[in-house]
Amino acid sequence: MTDPVYRRVVIKLSGEYLAGQQGFGIDQPTVDRVADDLIAARKLGTEVAVVIGGGNMVRGVEVSSRGVSRTTGDTMGMLATMMNCLALEAAIERKGTPARTLSAFVMPEISELFTRTAAHKYLAEGRIVLLGGGTGNPFFTTDTTAVLRAAEIGAEAVLKATNVDGVYSADPKKDPSATRFDRLTHSQAIEGGYKVMDATAFALARETSLPIIVFSIAAPGSIGAILRGVGHGTIVAG
Repeated sequence: MTDPVYRRVVIKLSGEYLAGQQGFGIDQPTVDRVADDLIAARKLGTEVAVVIGGGNMVRGVEVSSRGVSRTTGDTMGMLATMMNCLALEAAIERKGTPARTLSAFVMPEISELFTRTAAHKYLAEGRIVLLGGGTGNPFFTTDTTAVLRAAEIGAEAVLKATNVDGVYSADPKKDPSATRFDRLTHSQAIEGGYKVMDATAFALARETSLPIIVFSIAAPGSIGAILRGVGHGTIVAG
């Protein structure tokens, strides 16, 4: 078996993806398929941590536009990420692989608090570690959370799993002439205003010298393909 390109990664999943075709909530077959991909990635020898968005349940910006304060809306969104983490944790463990959810919030009846020590311990034990609650602060996206946590735990890359196979010059669903980039620098990604990840996340990745690999999660086994160096995506680095 080919050794994986990265020994420790943070995988960023969108909450919307977990809703499957239903568009809202948690679609169990989709969660099970993602769990299979994460387990396969772990079996390659890579230590895997996961950050999940909460957009399949609550998007803080949208909630705040309807009268709730932005701070409250973002907190609701962070709690939604916890529900997604717990659902994915249950699916992973049901398939026989140990997992552990760590939360940015103190909620001892539900989850252990995230610390670097706890994350290192569980990753070294071979668990898939799910990082819920965002950064624990409003106004920061789960994209930024993924880069922040990757820097904190010494991950070698952030794998941004999306519904497109990389970063494009424009939205390929709207502009058929859009071209895909094989590689970009962090600065080019920020200056280009590409919406696949927010500018704060790209800026933090640049500051911490973390590569971001943007790829499509649609095909089963896509995470493992990226880890083996044969996947299709855009590398944002340097």
